[in-house]
Amino acid sequence: METKVIKVESDNPSLTELSYCAEIIRNGGLVVFPTETVYGLGADGTNPSATEKIYNAKGRPSDNPLIIHISDIKDAEKYAFVNSTYYLLAEQFMPGPLTVVLPSKDTVPLTTRGGLTTVAVRCPENKIAHELIRLSGVPIAAPSANLSGSPSPTSVNHVIDDMYGRVDAIIDGGNCDFGLESTIVKIDADNKVTLLRPGKITVEDIEALGISVTIASAVTASLADGETAISPGMKYKHYAPKSTLVLLDGDNDAIISYIKANCDKKVAIIAYTEYLADFSDTNDIDVYDFGYADNNELHAHLLFKILRETDKKQYDVIYAPVPKISGIGLALYNRMIRAAAHKIIRL
Repeated sequence: METKVIKVESDNPSLTELSYCAEIIRNGGLVVFPTETVYGLGADGTNPSATEKIYNAKGRPSDNPLIIHISDIKDAEKYAFVNSTYYLLAEQFMPGPLTVVLPSKDTVPLTTRGGLTTVAVRCPENKIAHELIRLSGVPIAAPSANLSGSPSPTSVNHVIDDMYGRVDAIIDGGNCDFGLESTIVKIDADNKVTLLRPGKITVEDIEALGISVTIASAVTASLADGETAISPGMKYKHYAPKSTLVLLDGDNDAIISYIKANCDKKVAIIAYTEYLADFSDTNDIDVYDFGYADNNELHAHLLFKILRETDKKQYDVIYAPVPKISGIGLALYNRMIRAAAHKIIRL
């Protein structure tokens, strides 16, 4: 497949260029576009053959549901059964990095829903994404624009590495702002919500609206045997680099001692800025700067970028610290334990 790469200014997107891409979407094609979280691989969410192309392009299992993206929060009513809790969340956090799982209407085909009775709905704030959806006139189904299981793309170069020749067009909208995928919640029968995937919108943000939040066990652990993934990102191994990633849980002195005692292989370490000097005498270890330990927003922005940088080399192992499980740290923990296939060494 011939892929066209189209540069679009993020602050003032060209309607001419986006209209061209919207026509591809309406005609059943695939367009990669930037969002405020990561790049998405988009197709007409109401067209079963189009969404099937998404699964094929990514190598994604067909039981892994897709998120549909809308340009107006009220458009959710065309595709899902909404309630007051949806609107409470939507009016506070949309457009933005929040996805809400709702009972689906028949307007969304089973291929888009991964065979489920629910559909995941999101209204992105990125101007390019927002205009592309509006011009398309259809909800755009879009997972992250990476090969299934690998780190999500936060720059157009990441997308080109994975998707060139697999899609009709790639919109180059620069680097994504946040760097981790959207928060996903499911509205329960009692109008409480269950957190299925953490992101920039935190548990604390949602609870501040007076909504009770339960954190699904699969956020911090693997899916149980036979358990169905009802949202993206719940699979056991996900977001993974090509090399083995191992998380180290302990204070910095313990982490440094462990790494220096286990550097007989080709090793990389993802380290906080304040501890970089501790590895200055280890010339045989590649060190990646993760930012200062208390800057979770920067860690979120850098995580997938760093994991993709490690893919350019063939490490025997990559070591990284375990983040604190609160606020945005919960989103980091969720992505990192999946990238590591739950390999954590307690020191």
